[in-house]
Amino acid sequence: MNLLNRTVMILGASCLVTGLALANPIEVQVWHTLSSVNKSEFEKLAKQFNNDQSEVKVVLKGFDHQAALRAQATAAMTSPGAGKPNLVQIEDNRSPELIAQHKNIVPLYDLLKRYPIADLNWFLPQTTGFMRDAKGQLMAFPFMAEIPVMLYNLDGYKKAGLDATKPARTWPELQNHLLALRDKANYDCPFGISQQVNTHLENLAPINNAVFVTPGNGLDKAKQQPELNLADPVFMRHMSIMVSWKRSELLMQNSNGTEADALFAKNKCAVITTTSGALGQMLDTRGLNFGMAPLPFYDQVSPKAGAPFVSGGALWAVSGHAKDADKATMAFLAYLSKPVIAANWHQRTGYLPLTDAAFRAANVSFYDKVPGVRLLVDSMRQVSDKNSRGFRVRNYHSIEPILSRQFDAALSGNTPPVAALTMALDESRPLMQDPTLVKKAPPPRR
Repeated sequence: MNLLNRTVMILGASCLVTGLALANPIEVQVWHTLSSVNKSEFEKLAKQFNNDQSEVKVVLKGFDHQAALRAQATAAMTSPGAGKPNLVQIEDNRSPELIAQHKNIVPLYDLLKRYPIADLNWFLPQTTGFMRDAKGQLMAFPFMAEIPVMLYNLDGYKKAGLDATKPARTWPELQNHLLALRDKANYDCPFGISQQVNTHLENLAPINNAVFVTPGNGLDKAKQQPELNLADPVFMRHMSIMVSWKRSELLMQNSNGTEADALFAKNKCAVITTTSGALGQMLDTRGLNFGMAPLPFYDQVSPKAGAPFVSGGALWAVSGHAKDADKATMAFLAYLSKPVIAANWHQRTGYLPLTDAAFRAANVSFYDKVPGVRLLVDSMRQVSDKNSRGFRVRNYHSIEPILSRQFDAALSGNTPPVAALTMALDESRPLMQDPTLVKKAPPPRR
């Protein structure tokens, strides 16, 4: 090849690279409600993705809570010319089919048919029911899947003379630990509760091998109206015990938010129940030595603890975008699915691994750092408990506040425990009614 031809080829390649660099990347808008450490980690992933290639630019927009995100997303989807997001984080509302039926939502399985993701062997094939339809098809990207957990302070356990390698397995055993933490380790807050509906009502059922919704957790077609199973003795037993702990100053903080998480991170509370998504905050707290364990169960009710529900948030794809935008959106999800990326996300946030490959790619030293984490995460791989598949409830976004309010009323002493459960059941019942199951009155006789 002569010098002239070589020069032309070099100039042509240079122009091509310049053209690609000057071309505007396809923008993918992702709206979310992550906070604290988890928000920071998500921002790092988006920045890394943008730096690794030039064809797609992910732009994150954070909201303080789901209500704010929903309001702006609704406005964007109904107003002409408004910029619609490509992905939105929606917390589990226990009715994913209703979300998937929305005209502005594209089920993930539809996009996966057009833009498949390699090595997508899901870590939770059975317990991702919170984001699957009746056919088992995945409707959203379960990037924020989590389970309820118990966190306990290792130093506090040692100070109280307890074996830090043996967290309480049952609620009565935990009561003995809390008494020691109060009386010997001098904790003003032996026990705190975050996400109280999730950790002390919803998951009380599957962990004690009961259903939360009758019949069949609302997953199976039935001719009878669904109802919360709050009349089950295990709920009455548990609510009464929590009230007694409150009165004896063992339980000092409870809410449906994350206030107890902050107290645990400051070593104010010795033990808390929360969700695994709180792990990132604890790992980011210098000098905090803690362990993670499953929620306790009642061995008088069930000889063996069942698996909890998986819940949390997921990324839902928004409809109405051009094909190249959908392709770009799936490119970002494919990036998040990479084993190393997904493993780092799991280890830094406490959300469950996305795929089997992500679990295998996780660093062993991470699991060694926090006692109990590996055992708990590994236990979710082969869950076959029928009661742990998840549950379906109509209008659960309106029912959950009722449950939390009545939980507060019982613990504050304003309402007896059984009465609080009965009132929660009565208030939730009309919201759960399925009009398709309402029997029509027979025609009048002529």
